[in-house]
Amino acid sequence: MSHRAHLFSLRIGHALRESCLQEPYGRRRLLRDVLAGITVGIIAIPLAMALAIASGVAPQYGLYTAIIAGFVIALTGGSRLSISGPTAAFVVILYPIAQKYGLGGLLLATTMSGVLLIGMALVRLGRLIEYIPEPVTLGFTGGIAVVIATLQLKDFFGLSLTTLPEHYLGKVMTLAGHLPGLHWPSLLIAVLTLMILLLWPRLKTGVPAHLPAVILASLATWWLNRHGLDIDTISSRFSYLLPDGSSGQGIPPVLPDFVWPWRQPGPEGGPLVLSWALLRDLLPAAFAIAMLGAIESLLCAVVLDGMTGKRHSANSELLGQGIGNLVTPFFGGITATAAIARSAANFKAGAESPVAAMVHALVVLAGLVLLAPWLAWLPMPAMAALLMVVAWNMSEAHKAVHLVKTAPAGDILVFLTCFSLTIVFDMVLAITVGVLVAAVLFVREIAEMTRVSDISGHRRLLDTPLPEGWSAFKINGPLFFAAADRVFGELAGMMQARKGIVLYLDGVAILDAGGLAALTKFIDQCKRERVRVVIADLQYQPLKTLARARFQPIPGMLAFYPTLKEALDALEEEQKALQEQRLVAKLGVGP
Repeated sequence: MSHRAHLFSLRIGHALRESCLQEPYGRRRLLRDVLAGITVGIIAIPLAMALAIASGVAPQYGLYTAIIAGFVIALTGGSRLSISGPTAAFVVILYPIAQKYGLGGLLLATTMSGVLLIGMALVRLGRLIEYIPEPVTLGFTGGIAVVIATLQLKDFFGLSLTTLPEHYLGKVMTLAGHLPGLHWPSLLIAVLTLMILLLWPRLKTGVPAHLPAVILASLATWWLNRHGLDIDTISSRFSYLLPDGSSGQGIPPVLPDFVWPWRQPGPEGGPLVLSWALLRDLLPAAFAIAMLGAIESLLCAVVLDGMTGKRHSANSELLGQGIGNLVTPFFGGITATAAIARSAANFKAGAESPVAAMVHALVVLAGLVLLAPWLAWLPMPAMAALLMVVAWNMSEAHKAVHLVKTAPAGDILVFLTCFSLTIVFDMVLAITVGVLVAAVLFVREIAEMTRVSDISGHRRLLDTPLPEGWSAFKINGPLFFAAADRVFGELAGMMQARKGIVLYLDGVAILDAGGLAALTKFIDQCKRERVRVVIADLQYQPLKTLARARFQPIPGMLAFYPTLKEALDALEEEQKALQEQRLVAKLGVGP
């Protein structure tokens, strides 16, 4: 199937069909998928928990997301090796929703985003990522990374804070005000975790750095807590209540139940009341989730295409993401999308098909059921340090620095605009403004490319001399709304004391309504000043535009010719005829 066909195809399970049914799938490929799935599943367990905590909910909901969404999206999506689950990019959107509407509101917004993603797939918006400039992507991902890192400072330093202000600057001021009261044992565990995360890759063992980091940090926390230093862990921070009335600390070692999302706890602890007003309030958040989910999943698929040489189905991937986010909240899972880091690890581990992602989900399920008592010992400062490294990696700081050093000033402006708006306000505003600024700058640059030049003395183009009092002008570039007024204004300033002008338009590929209006205005001005206009060598699109506008030649005023040579030959013949008429008139000889 061609790349174009992949982009526009839409069917459930496209990637699974293509990699397992349309290609031979035997024991060797299955074994590679199982081993890759086990590897990524082990990586995903602490990450899913940390990302759920960062999103403002209990850690088990991150595991539910990796289990349900990870399996469903792999089954129904369009990218072979994508691993879906909770991701760092969503933290800045999900945390405020969880604080304002509780878990129930967060799950309801996720369900709504699933419907929006399915709608985006049905109307074939899978090429969405192509229309978002890189400075916009780098800007909002960098801004998200800064916000995530800021949110982790509370647990990193062990600050005694219950809530943070809604706005970023308020968060920073509150954290700075509480910094003198930092808890040094928590800071010690965070620094230990951070050092292991940074230094472990140098050993080149093949073991992901965060596994030894959280294990050693948990052992150190256990020892320090035994000596009365009281470092926060998942067990001390979170508790659960099972349907049978039993309760416990940490993570419930049971499978998630089917529950209507709005029946989950709201901001006051009780279930939400489903209403049109609630849906209306959550719609902007759902739209933001859907937009970011689409961007992240398609960006991940493009990255994997570059690694594997395969092609994803963009619309099928959106469909899979939509189905996953529609189903997952009914089992307690929060928002999911494809995770670039885990997907890259999946590829490096030798994955062959979406079966690896399904195995990864089953491994997380096994971890939930079998390892819950041990996972409860994970220290909160270690989770904060882990998320800081995740935030740094997702920021792609090296790309941002390279862009600032080498890109044009317009791209730098777009990057800085998106970066700052994401931090100070929100991602949706940042992307909207960023795309608009990028579009305006792009239009300006394209408009500046349209030039008009006097070719009257250009003998290579004009092999036939122009009549006395005539000039020829060549226009290069699109004649559209942003360029046409300037171009024809320049022409109007150069046509004084001329009998006629030749417009050579072989370099004009586009003529839009704005260009047509400017051309009409210019010709009207030429009429008033009795300057003849000859238009030569129109390309197909401008010719079609003039035909639809019923632009007609005006005898003695406006003429059209297929080529510049034909226009010059016609003017030469006209001059010869005039000279003959003058000679006859001078000699007084009748016709």
